[in-house]
Amino acid sequence: MKLWPQSLRARLSLVVLAGLLLANGLSLSLVMLERTNSVRNVMLGNLEYDVATSVAILDRLPAQERAAWLPKLARGNYRYLLGAGEPGVAPTDKRSRDAIRSLTATLAGQYPLSFTAVPGPISHIQAHITLHDGAPLTLDLIPHMPPVARWLPVVLIIQLMLMLLCAWLAVRTVIRPFTRFTRAVDTLQPAAGQAHMLPEQGPTEVQQAARAFNAMQDRIQGHLKERAQILAAISHDLQTPITRMKLRVEMADDAALSEKLMQDLNTMTQLVREGIAYARSSDRLEEPLQRIALPAFLDSLVCDYTDVGHPVTFQSPVLSLILSTRPQALRRVMTNLIDNALKYGSSAEVSLTQSAPHGVQIAVCDNGQGIPEAELNAVLQPFYRIENSRNRTTGGTGLGLAIAAQLVVQLEGRLTLENRQAGGLRVCIALPLTER
Repeated sequence: MKLWPQSLRARLSLVVLAGLLLANGLSLSLVMLERTNSVRNVMLGNLEYDVATSVAILDRLPAQERAAWLPKLARGNYRYLLGAGEPGVAPTDKRSRDAIRSLTATLAGQYPLSFTAVPGPISHIQAHITLHDGAPLTLDLIPHMPPVARWLPVVLIIQLMLMLLCAWLAVRTVIRPFTRFTRAVDTLQPAAGQAHMLPEQGPTEVQQAARAFNAMQDRIQGHLKERAQILAAISHDLQTPITRMKLRVEMADDAALSEKLMQDLNTMTQLVREGIAYARSSDRLEEPLQRIALPAFLDSLVCDYTDVGHPVTFQSPVLSLILSTRPQALRRVMTNLIDNALKYGSSAEVSLTQSAPHGVQIAVCDNGQGIPEAELNAVLQPFYRIENSRNRTTGGTGLGLAIAAQLVVQLEGRLTLENRQAGGLRVCIALPLTER
């Protein structure tokens, strides 16, 4: 069992609060110790003066008048009794010893004096005094400190609340930049084509970290754009020699050789076109947002496939759903996914569900062999193909899913792959329904 908390917020809160409590507890202890000593000295000083005065008054009064004066001379923690009092042993507790020392210094030089302890749960002593006329007088004393003021607990509670507030503010000030950085890293999508810059404000260290993070995003975007531009330039420049080679093949005399060469050139043409498409998909989409009826949009797309004889079906419990998106980009995504499903399976199933109040999910399922679990994420990378034969006819170019994933990111969505229990692959697209 780990007693030390795992989160930085909890650790900082614990350290700051413990430090404040220790410092405040030490200060409070020193203040209370000083107050106790001061109050004890004042109390003993007042006890000496008040008892000496009261005993002197009773000593000078006639014996028959002393009883009437006893209530007037009584105080909150002691009173006077005419008589010898209760017998007992000498007091031994510290509080009683302080009172005995003070009374002895005041009265012992003028009157015979002795002390006894009264049994009980608290300190309770009696001082036995013999007046000058021989009459016994007993001082019944319960030594105690003055009561704590009623406002003191309220002040301590307020002080504790202030410490908690200060600790929370201190931890929040430290943790907030980390939380902002964590959120920025989690939402970092280099393929989105647009970086979300952190505000460069706050303390100097936070500004420097935000500036470094924004510069890192700019460098990543620059590298991605440079890579896409290189791929687009190479793919574009290859189109001219491929076209020239096609013309020369068509003029060749050997028909069998020409057919084979033409197939290879068509494969190269497809690869070049998809390379250009992938490079363009990494750029920021210029297509404006439009509001579309998503069920009708998907149904019309599926109908285009069924019209040419492809086994593609569409199911949706949602009859009316308006989505603000870029239709051409979404159409390209769906086309790539359906083509991929028909390539590796005998049919494709498209479904639409509303996953949350502000989210929608589109699924494309096939009945093929699926993808090994270890390669579900790898197939989203460009030019990655599962088949080892490198056969373009069966394995494709390895760009269809990569282009779809990149376009979905630019649509502020998320594309995931999972194998179906009944066999085949299920591709899910999660898109937000919020206005953008």
